[in-house]
Amino acid sequence: MTVVPVTSADLDGAEVSWFAALCSDDYEFLGVPDGSLRSSFAHCSSIVKEAEAQGFRNILCPSSYQVGQDTLSFVAGCAPLTSKINMLAAVRCGEMQPIMLARTIATLDHMLEGRLTVNIISSDFPGEVAESGFRYRRSREVVQILKQAWTQDEINFTGEVYDFKGLTTDPAKPYQTGGPLLYFGGYSPDAIELCAEHCDVYLMWPEPKDQIAERMKAVNARAEAHGRTLDYGLRVHMIVRDTEQEAREYAEHLVSKLDDEYGKLIRDRAHDSISLGVAHQARARELADKFGYVEPHLWTGVGRARSGCGAALVGSTDQVLSEIEAYQKMGIRAFIFSGYPHLDECRHFGSRVMPHLKTVSLPQAYGRVPATTPATPLGVGARR
Repeated sequence: MTVVPVTSADLDGAEVSWFAALCSDDYEFLGVPDGSLRSSFAHCSSIVKEAEAQGFRNILCPSSYQVGQDTLSFVAGCAPLTSKINMLAAVRCGEMQPIMLARTIATLDHMLEGRLTVNIISSDFPGEVAESGFRYRRSREVVQILKQAWTQDEINFTGEVYDFKGLTTDPAKPYQTGGPLLYFGGYSPDAIELCAEHCDVYLMWPEPKDQIAERMKAVNARAEAHGRTLDYGLRVHMIVRDTEQEAREYAEHLVSKLDDEYGKLIRDRAHDSISLGVAHQARARELADKFGYVEPHLWTGVGRARSGCGAALVGSTDQVLSEIEAYQKMGIRAFIFSGYPHLDECRHFGSRVMPHLKTVSLPQAYGRVPATTPATPLGVGARR
């Protein structure tokens, strides 16, 4: 199987992250709303604190327009509640004016003392149905402006969407020299090109390993064309128990009350429901066996009631560890795990699997220099 060059190839560990269910995506039974698991600051911040206690290095804080909480406000609220875990804040490009976004992210980075990472998102806005290529061009401009704000003394940018001349950047310098790491997921050629040229970690959703390997190979080729290498990440749900039989039984428990028509409504409400990545998740469900497994331990049942990441690794502790090791050998250095309910499964995974994993925080691997005062500008792209 293909092994792809990665920026952090010299690391003997991986960044292992969890997921904060900000977007009303927490259930005991998939597709059955549960008031006690609704998206609230109290509930979701408890997931963050538990993930930190279990030793996770980062936590994805997702973004949605229709349900849940504002991501950046949530991350700010969690800053004084945590001391070790990084926060991976999903940012929808174009939602906020880029100069203001640069300042907001820089402020959050100072509040977290360098524990901020950013997930770049290119979805439509409410009431908007934009052409895919335009959305990624808009995101490209936002990322370029952010990098200028974080690394230069002045912003000068002329593009299709934004035009700025001679804006000083003193308020926008983040705690981390060069700014937070940028994580990105997208399957179209425009998406891959944006990540290859400007981002740091390419995130994927679960598919059969040969398809993931081909995707990594294609992304790496585009990164090499820009003189860069990337890190690679996998976002996947987890069901781990003492035995494989127990794990499979819990998977069936999760969907035992699911009405598939209601599950389709849940999928369709998401702004990314017609994206190429979601189509690949649907294709994996079509290829699965009658129990929903597209590989021996990769169960696609989650996707029956969820847009986006739609599969889970299911198995015993040893089986799940073997799967993670196989992904690491392929060149994957960042993992974003989750499970239902998120707080309970954080504890299950934390107690069974985390003690056996060597974990790192990717920002530390790049030799970032925290700075309480603005550092000497690096220039765009200097990090690579």
